[in-house]
This record gives sequence, structure tokens and C-alpha cells, in this order.
Amino acid sequence: MSTQPPKFYKNPSTATILSFFFMGLGQIYNGQIGKGIIFIILYGISVALMWAVIGFVTTPILWIWGMVDANNSAKKINENMAKE
Repeated sequence: MSTQPPKFYKNPSTATILSFFFMGLGQIYNGQIGKGIIFIILYGISVALMWAVIGFVTTPILWIWGMVDANNSAKKINENMAKE
């Protein structure tokens, strides 16, 4: 009789909401620290580019992409954990 450690699933809604309020935080919640830091850096660059107008296009796209990625990543993590 083996005792398995408890599985901690990621809540996709929580990951999405965290990314909604702060870019990259949903990825960090999912345990993807490097990816979260990259999102934070890219978002900072995109916001800085607002002075060149292109930031007004890239910032919302990056923001939405971050939320979708956090949600999808949480779902994939849960699927992989369920297979174990």
C-alpha cells in the first residue's frame, strides 16, 4: 500500500484573473516562473512603446495573450497531473 502525495491542481480561472490584474502573474501561479518573467518584461517594453503609438496595438494583444496562455497552461498542467 503506497501513499501518494496529494495532487495540487491549478485553477484556470485563478490563473486568468491573476494575469488580468498583473501580466505574467498567472504563469507564475502555474509554476512557470521563467515564462512569467518574460511576459512581465515584454509587457513593460510594450507599455514603453506607447510613446511610438505601436504600444497601443501590442499592449492589449499581449495582455489578452497572457490571459489565454495562463488559462490554457493551467488546463494542460491539470491534464498532465490527472494522467499520473
